[in-house]
Amino acid sequence: MSPEVTGVVGVIALLVLFLFKVPVSISLIIVGTVGFGTIRGFDTAFVQLGSIPFSTASSYSLSVIPLFILMGMFLSYSGFGRDLFRSIDKWIGHIRGGMAITTIGTSAIFSSISGSVNATTATMAKITLPEMRHYNYSPMLSTACVAAGGTLGILIPPSVILILYGVLTMEPIGELLIAGLVPGLLQIVLFIVVIWLWVRKFPADGPPSEKSHWGERISSLKNVWPFVLLFILSVGGIYLGIFTPTEAGAIGAFGSFLFAVLTRRLGWKECMNALSDSVRLSAMIFFILIGAELFSQFLSLSRLPQEITLFVEGLNWSPLMIMLAILLVYFILGLFLEGIAVLVLTLPVVYPLVEQLGFDGIWFGVIMVMVMNIGLITPPLGISVYIISGVTKEISIEKIFKGVVPMLAAMIFSVIFFTFFPDLITFLPEMMNGQSEP
Repeated sequence: MSPEVTGVVGVIALLVLFLFKVPVSISLIIVGTVGFGTIRGFDTAFVQLGSIPFSTASSYSLSVIPLFILMGMFLSYSGFGRDLFRSIDKWIGHIRGGMAITTIGTSAIFSSISGSVNATTATMAKITLPEMRHYNYSPMLSTACVAAGGTLGILIPPSVILILYGVLTMEPIGELLIAGLVPGLLQIVLFIVVIWLWVRKFPADGPPSEKSHWGERISSLKNVWPFVLLFILSVGGIYLGIFTPTEAGAIGAFGSFLFAVLTRRLGWKECMNALSDSVRLSAMIFFILIGAELFSQFLSLSRLPQEITLFVEGLNWSPLMIMLAILLVYFILGLFLEGIAVLVLTLPVVYPLVEQLGFDGIWFGVIMVMVMNIGLITPPLGISVYIISGVTKEISIEKIFKGVVPMLAAMIFSVIFFTFFPDLITFLPEMMNGQSEP
């Protein structure tokens, strides 16, 4: 077989392994090694298999991943999520649909520390759904808010997916994290607008809760300030150039640990669980990155990315049409595959094409994550929906999917908006570098 045909067979084999639930890292390592060996010989392939794990895992830039994961785990096991929800609810829960808006706000703040869709969705489902059920909220509205709010976890910094994108493409991680801020804030606003329109049309779906007096509201802020402080320290420090992303992650992890210990929320058992989960998740991501490097080198040898670039150039399509086609592919893949699997499968092929077309790599990373977010709450996969269904057995999958439709409309609008106004994503990273015009 020619190298190009070998590349195509390798991509198909990888998709088949993904669909058969073979772990992403193992799939990448198998296909990358066998493909490399088919083209260059298996002696060379085994040399690569021996050297790439060390060279990849010893990279200093990757140390940011376990640090941000650890920060989120400390806060998750300390039970701050429930207190955060109740604090925000005391301020806006008394308005119609207020508890639904509280769910979006809590998810946004929690995800800004957690950086994980699954962790945010599962935590918010356990905390908010019983509260909204107590106040007779519509099951469709309540689950839709949890599903939509959970997607903010890989958009608002710190985002593990954006960090992985930066590692795989060599785009600056600090600028990528900051670039997700404006789209994340806009999506929060759009979700709140959807809730407002929903309860305006169906008032019984979002009844108000008890109104708290001002003393309770002010007192509740003590449960919010740790999140605000950690966000300002980590993300603000990156933006101002005070910290590198790795230093910001270290400060965030230590700060969350210190606060949890001082408030006596983190016992020995919770601390061990947080450390254990952080190690497991970090190890999984590092294995995926090792496999991604092997797979990327195999694709580079096969010349498949170069051939696809030449083919696309020969179509005589405008760059915008090609980009819309790329985003459509990402949406389709997001329906069936996890975000990390989509990244490692596509970036070796797609990223060189994006560069060739003249698109900004940071903008593409953010818009790609936004498109994959849509797949998280869209059938047939809808990972976030299945997480919610696992937490609350009494609400059917069909009801949850039906409820998220208005949220999907808001997310699609957001993607279209930032596709045609990319400067709204890139202006904060440019300001970080002092490149914005006065």
